[in-house]
Amino acid sequence: MALEIRGISKAYGRFPALKNVSLQARDKEFLALLGPSGSGKTTLLRVLAGLEEPDSGEVRFDGEDFLALPVRKRKVGMVFQHYALFRHMTVAQNIAFGLTVRPARERPGKAEIKRRVTELLDLVQLQGLEKRFPSQLSGGQRQRVALARALAIEPRMLLLDEPFGALDAQVRRELRRWLRELHDRAGVTTVFVTHDQEEALDLADRVAILKDGELVQLGAPNAVYEHPATPFVFDFLGQACQLPGIVQGRTLTVADWGTAAPEGAPQGAVQVFFRPDEIAFAPADGAGLAAEVLAVAQRGPDVRIDCRIEGVLMELIGHGPTLPAGVAPGLSVRVKPLRPQVYAT
Repeated sequence: MALEIRGISKAYGRFPALKNVSLQARDKEFLALLGPSGSGKTTLLRVLAGLEEPDSGEVRFDGEDFLALPVRKRKVGMVFQHYALFRHMTVAQNIAFGLTVRPARERPGKAEIKRRVTELLDLVQLQGLEKRFPSQLSGGQRQRVALARALAIEPRMLLLDEPFGALDAQVRRELRRWLRELHDRAGVTTVFVTHDQEEALDLADRVAILKDGELVQLGAPNAVYEHPATPFVFDFLGQACQLPGIVQGRTLTVADWGTAAPEGAPQGAVQVFFRPDEIAFAPADGAGLAAEVLAVAQRGPDVRIDCRIEGVLMELIGHGPTLPAGVAPGLSVRVKPLRPQVYAT
């Protein structure tokens, strides 16, 4: 493990921003810190950057006591949401800034700095723009400059704090794949903060999910999505439908529908979660949960189906341009969750 975070806690007055957080990141791993606002993810990133001092706990990087190092010697590159570029400097000057402000004995020569800037312009695909100023760039280009500046110091660790938060959805999607390729080429351990579930699941090698200052789950993107540890994780990682149920032996019962209980399900009263697009429809006399169809709306390649199930309004999703057979407003149908997850109440 390159990065080891052990028992980090941090409070602001009476507000505990981090509560005994421990996790690890492998060498050259892309680790996403995911959670809602106030979950502690940015505070943890700022602890790593040296912008905050924890109340307790330790951080080690390559076996070294990271918190004991002065910020300058940590060799951490950080990228913020709003770029933080110097408006009076050109692209090339912004990228070179971390090198030019080093003490004279540590500062590379002018020729080496120029070579490094040229190399980074190529890496972030901004060749030919080195003489422009930030005001002459698009939002996506400014973020690439910020990334190049962070990489110029050849950091041991790259910290990204919601780097796409100020960009529109289309640019975010375009830069997401590019960022992953950049990480792989740069070969640096990366810690990425986001509240965007799709972004974290698409980019990261592993995802650490935080809630109220605590780590609630850590794992590969597919593992945390397919096997959420808590109802919060299930609900946070995508749309969710929820109903009460009972597990007795190997049988899960929800209302008048019985099915095989998921492996390892707790016994007794449970909360049953399922994804609104992981369902099958059947006629009213078939198997599944009794549902009344209230409305149907086409949404591009999918169909939104508003239903009432056990008195609960739910928005279900049918894939494909055509409605499932027998589904229409005013009709009664059966809805069968294909992969229900259960949690103790």
